Amino acid sequence: MKKPILALAALSLAIPATAAAQRYDHRYGLEPGAHDEVAWDFLEGITTEIGPRLAGTEDEARGRAWAMEWLIERGFVNVADEPFMHNTWVRGEERARLVGAGAQPLVLTALGYSGATLAEGITAEIVQFATVNDLRAADPAEVAGKIVYIGNPMQATQDGSHYGMFGSPRRQGPGIAAQKGAAGIIIRSIGTDNDRLPHTGATSWPDGVEPIPAAALSNPDADNVERLLERGETLTLELVLTPQFLGMTQSGNVVGEIMGRDPSLPPVLLACHLDSWDNGTGAVDDASGCAIAASAALHAVEDGQPLRTIRVLFAGAEETGLWGSRAYSEAHADEEIGVGLESDFGAGLIWRLETNFTQSNPALFQQLADAVIPYGVLPAPQITATGGADLNILRDQGGAIIDLQQDGLRYFDLHHTANDTLDKVDPGELAQNVAVWTAVTRVLANHRGSFLGAPIMLEE
Repeated sequence: MKKPILALAALSLAIPATAAAQRYDHRYGLEPGAHDEVAWDFLEGITTEIGPRLAGTEDEARGRAWAMEWLIERGFVNVADEPFMHNTWVRGEERARLVGAGAQPLVLTALGYSGATLAEGITAEIVQFATVNDLRAADPAEVAGKIVYIGNPMQATQDGSHYGMFGSPRRQGPGIAAQKGAAGIIIRSIGTDNDRLPHTGATSWPDGVEPIPAAALSNPDADNVERLLERGETLTLELVLTPQFLGMTQSGNVVGEIMGRDPSLPPVLLACHLDSWDNGTGAVDDASGCAIAASAALHAVEDGQPLRTIRVLFAGAEETGLWGSRAYSEAHADEEIGVGLESDFGAGLIWRLETNFTQSNPALFQQLADAVIPYGVLPAPQITATGGADLNILRDQGGAIIDLQQDGLRYFDLHHTANDTLDKVDPGELAQNVAVWTAVTRVLANHRGSFLGAPIMLEE
């Protein structure tokens, strides 16, 4: 991880900006070929030296130690690993093959918290449902002893809004299938690509329901299954999944601070999550976010010590259920946080600014809007920010939240796949993210009054 300071200064020369980045740079207030060497140092370092960081594992622990050392070397203080316990699941063997009609192998991956088959696997007929609601309405006799397949495809959107609705087959589908007696479930990957790379992601089980084998097919394999079903074929699947539940093990939240002139003022919280799924190296989800948050904190104080303390939160065990976010909120329940923002949507260009204080503190909202417009970011006064996954503490406290929305048209091509690697991050787009976050952080860290502003008084 350690690089001499002079090597860091020269790093921008070693990483050429892509043609796409060069197009963006001159339009969004950055020099052609813009590259943020601090953010890239974090991103390249943790993905190269640590790699995947599955929640609750030794790999995640090594990632926390690496991140703490990185923060300390760059002058952050009060750097700590705040531990919490977490229900840990690890992947095993995963293999599937259609037998009989349409016999062929299928490419899939277990969903987080999937149950396991026997070592030799299970063999059962596939029963198809178009949506989770169709499965929910099905007679249990249609499902019992079979392997459920759900195939509604997700569409790409700039704001990623389809993920909420189209993610339901992964989140709720397995639990519903298990309640109806299914032997297992496979779903179309919750992703927008056509690569033969399946998308993992966590599922959940209703209380008292025993987990069944649950996996996601790559989109091309899901297409093939559907074509065979459209031909009227009865499909039988051999499925082997051997994940393990390890019980409660320790994870942790990494925190670090740049102290403000007035430590009595509530701090500015810049959040991300440090864990990742185990099939890629977590560059897009979410090492990029941690690189953006940490480098913005450093750049924001280049002109001098800010009024407020800036705190970074690298949350742990986000992917498997927001464990770190909840633990941080519980651990800091008695501490007021001034304002929070999170980066957890890759490194696509930031294009929209949202807050939850637009109406109650219009002066601050306008100050933020003025700071980000030069980078191609438009204010969205009609939208109320709700915050990223690791900002539970702000939601629990009813505090001030800012969302800096990134372009997500390609995000779900990579999300939770083996393709989530360093080469997918555009240095120029990463630099724009850092510039926007730096501009916002400077405003927030030097703001004297309330972030939420005066409460809105309704006329009687």
